[in-house]
Amino acid sequence: MILSSFVQAGKQLEAELIAFRRDLHRYPELSLQESETAEKVAKRLSQLGIEFRSGIGGYGIVAELKGEQSGPTIALRADMDALPIHEESGLEFASTRPGIMHACGHDAHTSILLGAAELLVSQKIKGTVRFLFQGAEEINAGAKAMIEQGALDGVDEIYGWHNLPTLSAGLTATRYGSLMGSVDRIEIHLEGRGGHGAIPDQSIDPVVCASNIVMALQSIVSREVSPFDPVVVTIGSIKSGEANNVIPHYAKMTGTIRTFDAKVQKQMPERIERIVKQIAEGYKCKAELKYIEQTPVLINHEDCNRHVEQVIDYTIGAERRIEAPPTLAGEDFSVYLQHVPGCFFWIGSGPTIDASSAYGLHHPRYELNEDCISLGASLLAAIAWQKLATE
Repeated sequence: MILSSFVQAGKQLEAELIAFRRDLHRYPELSLQESETAEKVAKRLSQLGIEFRSGIGGYGIVAELKGEQSGPTIALRADMDALPIHEESGLEFASTRPGIMHACGHDAHTSILLGAAELLVSQKIKGTVRFLFQGAEEINAGAKAMIEQGALDGVDEIYGWHNLPTLSAGLTATRYGSLMGSVDRIEIHLEGRGGHGAIPDQSIDPVVCASNIVMALQSIVSREVSPFDPVVVTIGSIKSGEANNVIPHYAKMTGTIRTFDAKVQKQMPERIERIVKQIAEGYKCKAELKYIEQTPVLINHEDCNRHVEQVIDYTIGAERRIEAPPTLAGEDFSVYLQHVPGCFFWIGSGPTIDASSAYGLHHPRYELNEDCISLGASLLAAIAWQKLATE
């Protein structure tokens, strides 16, 4: 079998894979709740005659396709969870569950990986293809849980991907080295002394303190980190008080920290704590900071990235591959890459004309161009097959 023939074979599965994806889209499930999705995946794997283990890292599934000859183990991973977003796409198969939506395309990822499994099941290989159907990616918990329960045991290389609605369907994007940012969470609790809004001198105002902390945290980006090291410090929520004429007793903030370098990521907790504690002291507030490390920088391994590029070039042509720009969006696939070599890349899922105007990931009107599904399945199958081919 030659690589380009995977595309034709994938096309023959297109209707089946789209139907599977639309069913998942109608019935999305949040992180750590993907029971129905996992059941549907398990049923399809059983129909294909592929052995699997379920309940891995929550509702994750680890399936294996073993060749007649011994050889390396190549893992392919897809995520399955949806987001707490109310869908506004207007699609015929839109979510039937209010406030829950596959706004990141994980329904398509699941269908793509099942398609790759179906394309590979009839191929002669030396070694093993391991299919990882992972939950809880959106809360940065799934990969760690899968690894803890042995999903990577014996794996030599791992490959993953994500759809990208701002890249036209039919195109792909790869990048050597760092592709996506680290993700950390901060939780700040400020304690002041509540009182009447008209008598501020008898109170300690945590709202004023919180406001200054928000502004001061930006000095880390502008004055403590090299301008050549991308960093984002975002406070996404502030909660304090209930009435307009009352100085509240406390203020709570949550935020996200993104970096593009492992060394910079390690330096951020000290910087955040120093600013929070010292400003709080200046405003006579007590401060408690929780700094929660979630995922590292996603760094592709050179040989694996080269392999993906070669497969893309031989399968669909080098003209359909571009260099991916770096992004500080996070992906817990980065955790797998800390344990074994691998590569993560983008598959275009946007309109063929002017994809830049498409609604992005996590938008309530996000819409996936389903042309990417059969192509994605073909590329994933080809990436594994090229490593394990007996021919």
